[in-house]
Amino acid sequence: MKALGQTLAKCRKDHRITQGEVRKRLKDRYGIDVASATISHWEKDITMPSAKQFLALCEIYNLTNIYELFIGEIKDDPISCLNDEGKAKVYEYANLLIKSGLFEKPKPQILPFRRQIKKFHLKASAGTGQYLDSDAYDIIEVGDEVSTLADFGITLAGNSMEPQFINGQTVWVHQQETLNNGEIGIFYYNGDAFCKKYCEGDGCIKLISLNPGYDPIEVDEEKGFRIFGKVVG
Repeated sequence: MKALGQTLAKCRKDHRITQGEVRKRLKDRYGIDVASATISHWEKDITMPSAKQFLALCEIYNLTNIYELFIGEIKDDPISCLNDEGKAKVYEYANLLIKSGLFEKPKPQILPFRRQIKKFHLKASAGTGQYLDSDAYDIIEVGDEVSTLADFGITLAGNSMEPQFINGQTVWVHQQETLNNGEIGIFYYNGDAFCKKYCEGDGCIKLISLNPGYDPIEVDEEKGFRIFGKVVG
């Protein structure tokens, strides 16, 4: 293995840039802010750059064959046995093969991320109230269109959450037992399930509709109250 610092110093000098210029490029291009003496310490093998710093230096110096440059000849690689002129001819021929289009490496197929999630059959009220049957649901497959925070989906009935949510829309919910003031959630209250905005203050809890045509529901916890989760999409 070759001396890392000496090799970095040679690469910098080959590109005719100063240590100060390298420091500036590290900061401007990669957000890596190092002290003025740090690059000198690297090149003298007093200290070593981190992996992130090292890769940034390789990009600054336009280094591609990192293994051969810092470690040595690559076993079983005939190109590493060639001098610069021989390597140039290999790359020249490789460019001809690329331009022909006959030997192009197949591009990897990126499969869309899919996952399974519960979608309840019955509806949560965005109006006067609907019962939520926790055992009645389908397992459906969803993709990026549904927030990764969502644990289940439920369809809304009514227009009390318009204009943000409309009648018949499926909302996606992160299951949790508490909400902050102003967050929209799915609630159990007095035997029904609701989609409302949560409001707590002055010693009481209110479920608020976004549609001003609906009055707030003031919660009497003796009638049964529970937070199913927070609407996340």
